[in-house]
Amino acid sequence: MSRAAAATAILAALAATPLSAADVQITAQGPVVELSVYEEVESRPDTVRITAGVQTDAPTAVEALRQNAQDMQRVIARIRAAGVADRDIQTTGLNLSPRWDYDQGAQRQVFRGYRAGNSVAVRFRDIAAVGPVLDALVAAGANDISGPVFSVENDEPFKAAARRAAMDRARRQAEEYARGAGYTGVRLLRIQEGLTGRTRAESRDIMVTAARLEAAPPIEPGVVGTGVTISVAYEMTR
Repeated sequence: MSRAAAATAILAALAATPLSAADVQITAQGPVVELSVYEEVESRPDTVRITAGVQTDAPTAVEALRQNAQDMQRVIARIRAAGVADRDIQTTGLNLSPRWDYDQGAQRQVFRGYRAGNSVAVRFRDIAAVGPVLDALVAAGANDISGPVFSVENDEPFKAAARRAAMDRARRQAEEYARGAGYTGVRLLRIQEGLTGRTRAESRDIMVTAARLEAAPPIEPGVVGTGVTISVAYEMTR
């Protein structure tokens, strides 16, 4: 076989061999300390999510759906009129179910008609406008509102700050363990990370009736937390 043919055969064999990730491990000579550290960075939220919907009762399923669709179209139109972009409006629930009541006198279930429901999640980028918009939604027919849920649209800077704080605290703790065990330093062996986002402001459901509110509900954003959990292993060194 010529050299060119041999090279071709080798390349073909390599191409047919599945690639696998390298398994790289750092071995430790001294004792190892393993730590799990959580750090959180707080920030003011810049977005808020509200769920608004309509529940409609009617004698028949067709009528319940028809009335519900009309009411929900008015609610969505009011949301758009408030300046909310289509990408920030998302349907989250659509349901139709029979309604039954228990007749104590007859000792039996009595059919009362149908209930249709439809709801959308709305993301507001102007938190100060949420209260007046809720008032307008109720006036438009919304009778099922829940939220708020606050968040930060771009939390990457806060994740980075949480990582730095977590790594600093993990190393300090590892060095304390090392000194307590008679060693002078530590060497990093492994890092694993987990991310969390936690709403620090209170989020509670707001259930309203079809009656117009006398005043727009106050919305206080508070702060939200972006957290990082790291699991690290350090070797104690002399």
